[in-house]
Amino acid sequence: MKKSTDADLAMSKSAVKISLDLLSNPLCEQDQDFLNMVTALDTAMKRMDAFNQEKVNQIQKTVIEPLKKFGSVFPSLNMAVKRREQALQDYRRLQAKVEKYEEKEKTGPVLAKLHQAREELRPVRDDFEAKNKQLLDEMPRFYHSRLDYFQPSFEALIRAQVGYYSEMQKIFGDLTQQLDQPGHSDEQRERENEARLSELRALSIVADD
Repeated sequence: MKKSTDADLAMSKSAVKISLDLLSNPLCEQDQDFLNMVTALDTAMKRMDAFNQEKVNQIQKTVIEPLKKFGSVFPSLNMAVKRREQALQDYRRLQAKVEKYEEKEKTGPVLAKLHQAREELRPVRDDFEAKNKQLLDEMPRFYHSRLDYFQPSFEALIRAQVGYYSEMQKIFGDLTQQLDQPGHSDEQRERENEARLSELRALSIVADD
């Protein structure tokens, strides 16, 4: 999303730069009609850039920043999983110790060690069960909340795009009305340009040696 908004801004800034470069072209000083056309283009490009910046700001606020905040919870989530795994390892280690003494002949020293091992196991088992229960309760809630969290951002993205392109339709519609020559089709313009290019090629200064 950040790459997309950066590309959008670069596009509109480049369009404004093109129109500014055209305005500084000597042709604008020589031909009032051409100056009027370039001025209309420059106005349209600046309007486009302003709406584009507004769209990018909206996407930054409603999409990019919320997703960054959502991503920030994963380190804590991963740490909770790691703590549960460590508790499980400690539990299994002490459980194995208890089982080892349970299998031995029940002598006085063995019974003492078995009692001690069971005492060590109890808080470790309780700790694991608490961490395990927490993950079992909360992980599904986290998993199923993803769509609820993301959907408003997705809807905001669509609204921002629709608003922007609706304005672009108006801007370029107005520009087309200002620049279009009535009765000229694209094919006719192409033929006229080809004819002009042929005239230029016929000049001796550009003719092939």
